[in-house]
Amino acid sequence: MKFYKYLYIGDTVTEPAKIKRKLKHHAGVQAYVVTIAQGEDQLEIYHSAYLKQKYYRFHPPIIVGIASNHDEAVQLVVKITQECLETMGNCNLKEYLKQRVKQTIITEH
Repeated sequence: MKFYKYLYIGDTVTEPAKIKRKLKHHAGVQAYVVTIAQGEDQLEIYHSAYLKQKYYRFHPPIIVGIASNHDEAVQLVVKITQECLETMGNCNLKEYLKQRVKQTIITEH
């Protein structure tokens, strides 16, 4: 799995490092993930068990958020959308997430 540099973590997630480790090794974990959509959509929400499919070993999604349940995952998407709207004035979430990483790289140099 690939993880976003500024991973969004739900309020009720107690051990994000453990969840990340289990996701990387395709082990069973009870969590929901928010990923960058492959197509025209912006973000997608999956139960972590869905990512255990063989397809995702060869085509890992970029995980931008980890939540304990579906409602919390939706809250993370709302939070990302609000940040995007405040920062960029639009709801192009993919571009916002890219720009956030690029700005950090520029600021660090």
